[in-house]
Amino acid sequence: MLLIYILISILSRSYFLFHFKNKPNALLSRLEYSFANGMTMNQINSVNLPISPIVMCGGSGTRLWPLSRSQFPKQFLPLVNETSMLQDTLARLPSEHQAPVFICNEDHRFLVAEQVKQVKCNDATILLEPQGRNTAPAVALAALNASLTNKDTLLLVLAADHVIKDKIKFHQAVSVAAVSAQQGKLVTFGIVPTHAETGYGYIKKGTKQDNEKGDATYSVAQFVEKPNEETAQTYLDSGEYLWNSGMFLFKASRYLEELEKFRPDILASCQEAMTKVEKDLDFTRPDREAFLTCADESIDYAVMEKTADAVVVPLDAGWSDVGSYSALWEVCQQDDQQNVLKGDVIAHDTHNSYIHSQNKLIATLGVDNLVVIDTPDAVLIADKDKVQNVKEIVNELKAKQRSETNLHREVYRPWGKYDSVDSGERFQVKRITVNPGAKLSVQMHHHRAEHWIIVSGTAKVTLDDETILLSENQSTYIPIGVVHALENPGKLPLEMIEVQSGSYLGEDDIVRFEDRYGRAK
Repeated sequence: MLLIYILISILSRSYFLFHFKNKPNALLSRLEYSFANGMTMNQINSVNLPISPIVMCGGSGTRLWPLSRSQFPKQFLPLVNETSMLQDTLARLPSEHQAPVFICNEDHRFLVAEQVKQVKCNDATILLEPQGRNTAPAVALAALNASLTNKDTLLLVLAADHVIKDKIKFHQAVSVAAVSAQQGKLVTFGIVPTHAETGYGYIKKGTKQDNEKGDATYSVAQFVEKPNEETAQTYLDSGEYLWNSGMFLFKASRYLEELEKFRPDILASCQEAMTKVEKDLDFTRPDREAFLTCADESIDYAVMEKTADAVVVPLDAGWSDVGSYSALWEVCQQDDQQNVLKGDVIAHDTHNSYIHSQNKLIATLGVDNLVVIDTPDAVLIADKDKVQNVKEIVNELKAKQRSETNLHREVYRPWGKYDSVDSGERFQVKRITVNPGAKLSVQMHHHRAEHWIIVSGTAKVTLDDETILLSENQSTYIPIGVVHALENPGKLPLEMIEVQSGSYLGEDDIVRFEDRYGRAK
């Protein structure tokens, strides 16, 4: 029997090694990957629990203003590739993992739903935080939700706005971490540092953990706050420290056990919130009142710094949290002058710069180490070494109650989007795009009338009890107080110009009677 087992193992491993060698760019299953990398049957069998990716979609990304705004932050932007950072996160997940769970707030729910739909991720769960309470409560919600079907599900906690260039190394690290997580450990991923970084927290490696393959897994000796430059250099030189990535892998049950041990108040609030959960379209809504009693706490502070079962897996896969324009410049493809140029840009005698145009031509001459960002409603010009301080500009804008901190000129809605083209005293002009099959709410306004001019496509317009169809170059008028609705019944996007006029033009002058997106009052 022993001889037969050895022969089967050799033949199986040989097959998978050949298979692996001949499709290096394919997304390998965990079994293929494991054989190809010499894992034993015991190791493979020990990693048999389902892995559920938990994608954290919160955060406002203020250090990437004006590209990133609180209502449309960086995780939803195509900053590195043609797809958004959220979609990039989904693309790097191993194919055998369960459908992902997204955690986001109310304001971003339709953005998440639309971007997930675009990449045909149809079985995803979207958990809505009633209000941001940091990562410990958010992951508790996900763990409680996973426990409804399998309390030992492995939760792979990821941020939606990170860059990981080497997908294969990432998969390898997840496989290594899964072995420890299966054994009840709480695993964090520590990034192998490339320089003395002062913007990250650090993890000090402890004792190397034994396993059958000898993979690099360590106990956590210490979590360290962001250091100064001298201390960071000491950490780098020692080889004992890793950057804290904020990514984790553990059993749902083990996380909840440790949370109950160290922060029972957080667990109790989350449990109560999940007992009163509501389903709304594609969204899962924990009870707001119960959740708001929850403390604001990170996983690190609540659990990881206190548990005796924390381990760290080193990850060297081209990771970045893209926390500034200098970090974005580093992860993007640079030209021969070390410039990153996006949009309509002409750069002469320009070096080491990040220049991004969304709206108009940017021309530079004789400059170095600059960040230049043009959006339809704001321009940023900064020294690339000072971009960590962009948040100071955002804070000043907030103090002055400027809308540029929250919204782009182009605003996305569940039915499509609108671009605020012009505004003045008692009028406002918008270019509206309605997606095929989408419908705006049945509504009326107390203070404004509207003119609709169809640019392209077909509009189904309801005015009180009358319904009409409008096509290109046709228009209609909606007086104050008239109940109306707009729908795109066609197969192509509906483009139209809306001219609003009246004494008050705020977005809150809407009385909704019916809405397919759950927004009716």
